[in-house]
Amino acid sequence: YARWYDILEKLPEILGISRVRKTLFRKASGEVLEVAAGTGNNLRHYPKDCKLTLIDLSREMLNIAAQKARKQRLEVSIQEMDAESLDFPANAFDTVVDSLSLCTLTQPVQALREMARVCKPNGRILLLEHGRSSNERLGRWQDKRAERHAKRFGCNWNRNILEIVEAANLEMVSSKPYCFGVFHAIEVKPTSIIDTILRQQPVD
Repeated sequence: YARWYDILEKLPEILGISRVRKTLFRKASGEVLEVAAGTGNNLRHYPKDCKLTLIDLSREMLNIAAQKARKQRLEVSIQEMDAESLDFPANAFDTVVDSLSLCTLTQPVQALREMARVCKPNGRILLLEHGRSSNERLGRWQDKRAERHAKRFGCNWNRNILEIVEAANLEMVSSKPYCFGVFHAIEVKPTSIIDTILRQQPVD
């Protein structure tokens, strides 16, 4: 879907998510890792003094992200990597970002724990995600079509994002829902539990 990805992301933008991206990701600072960065749609929202690293499983997506970075004259490190097994040492980044990808990952809780591991203890994790609507009627509509949607697009659009974050033992700083609770702008930080258990585990 690399060549069509930006077109598919137009729908969230129409719903006003572009403004949410800008507000959330301008909080990024220092060494920034964007997980599952796709085609680099967030590049224009980061403060200019951030040092950016983008990772994604799709080389095709990353090639498009690299083109965008060159057009914006940004120096960005781009690496092909699995979000569920990050090849970075613990405490490597001041900010970790994930945008609209927890729906696609096989193990979203593991991915969040990896984000916590590579984030500095006083750092921040910024999440812009979508999942099951808090409006029950809309949520049931998503449930009925979830399997078909996942097979077609690889997107599990009825996951409970807040439950996933809670399961990863991340400390909630702020959470704001948008569009009938489908989208969530979330800031979390690593907890002492994550620090104790995960930061002691070396990366293979």
